Amino acid sequence: MVKKKIVNLSTYLSEIAVHGIQEKKGNDIVRLDLRELNSSVSDFFIICNADSATQVKAIADSVEDEIYKSTQTNPWRKEGLESAEWIILDYFDIVVHIFKTEKRDFYGIEDLWGDAQSTSYRSA
Repeated sequence: MVKKKIVNLSTYLSEIAVHGIQEKKGNDIVRLDLRELNSSVSDFFIICNADSATQVKAIADSVEDEIYKSTQTNPWRKEGLESAEWIILDYFDIVVHIFKTEKRDFYGIEDLWGDAQSTSYRSA
């Protein structure tokens, strides 16, 4: 008998998003698990940064492509594509934040959700 690991949808989506970020060499990838927080707006925030607007946009495109290939799901909402300094991809259960490096430092999202369980990933 083969045992299968059961993963809920939001965890699965977050793993796909991390993979999409890694495909385009996103920096300092962090997944915040918000499920245990009372005021959480989603299950996970995935955060990364890149050094140029071009790379920020490429990462966003990669995340969208990877999630669509796996689940045929598009983001419910996208913000920040025009300037590509902070792009948000909102999939309800997960929200992906892709920053230009200096914007991530300025906004400090991880500090706002400091009670969340945090997992860091390396770029591929």
